[in-house]
Amino acid sequence: MKVTLSPRALMSLLANGPKAMDVLETALGTGLLDALEPGPASLGELAARFDVRPLRLYKFLDCLESLGVVERSEPGDDIAMATYRAVPGLRDAVMAVVGPGAVERDRDRYPWRLLHGRLAESLRGEVSMSDDDFAWPPKTDEQTADFERSMAVGLGPVIETMHRNASRLWSDRRRLLDIGGGDGTLAAHILDDAPGLRVDVYNLPAVAPLVEATRTRTGHVDRLGFVGGDFFAEPLPSGYDAMAFVRVLHDWPNDVARRLVEKAYAALEPGGLLVICEEFRTPDRLAMQFFWSYFLIGVDSCVSRLREVEFYTSLLKEVGFDRVAVLPGGWELACGHKPLAEA
Repeated sequence: MKVTLSPRALMSLLANGPKAMDVLETALGTGLLDALEPGPASLGELAARFDVRPLRLYKFLDCLESLGVVERSEPGDDIAMATYRAVPGLRDAVMAVVGPGAVERDRDRYPWRLLHGRLAESLRGEVSMSDDDFAWPPKTDEQTADFERSMAVGLGPVIETMHRNASRLWSDRRRLLDIGGGDGTLAAHILDDAPGLRVDVYNLPAVAPLVEATRTRTGHVDRLGFVGGDFFAEPLPSGYDAMAFVRVLHDWPNDVARRLVEKAYAALEPGGLLVICEEFRTPDRLAMQFFWSYFLIGVDSCVSRLREVEFYTSLLKEVGFDRVAVLPGGWELACGHKPLAEA
């Protein structure tokens, strides 16, 4: 049975955040998470396996249990017989947060400390991020490369969802335009699953060298292309039977998001597929977006607005798409098809 913490208990955990991260990093580094995930494992077995003192390990595991990531069964007075099991997916989640290529480690390099302790002033507009701290949209080649590299780090859930739904998405598609598709990392993964597909990344011209590097690195030199342009200043290129907005629309106000979807509708071939992948607004997504919600308090030019999936499915229908559906995955996909014949 899932237990919801009281506000007071939650405040205690938040106040001890650095200590909680120390516990999680230690559990990952020692290999304890590898032993707990398949579970159940007894305290006595774990203490012997990792050569640690049982009573100290008992308290360490209490820390993990308090975080809601470990389940304990203690049938009697002998603590050595207490058994533990990690919640499914814990090791991968901890690796994603504190591992060597962790998303959170990448985020921490942004200058969020400029706001720390000064949020009240920032809310009033007295403290802001300068263009040297964070330019949105990126203004120089260096800023563009840095931003796209950072975005590629967080693609894990998107790649998983695209892989999971590959046969449903791409089996009858020839050409995909990945609008605002970063350095081509996602496009390369899509191509791994769709041998009959060609993908072009549509982005600002400054991104072209990054996509070229991805083409070379992934071996998709003949099927991964680049089209330079500005989706605000010009129509989207035509000739595609599939288009995708991945982590693009949430950065802009509602009217801009609608205009971009309208541009995709106009450019798509009849019967064409539009795929929208965003961090749709749920309690989990809000929690995982916490860093950006915090950091972008100091940035007025970036909306960064998490919306419910219904916003996008309704938008697709209003613009004219039919067969609108939501496909499952780590990040769900909102999809719609341009009718074969205009009504």
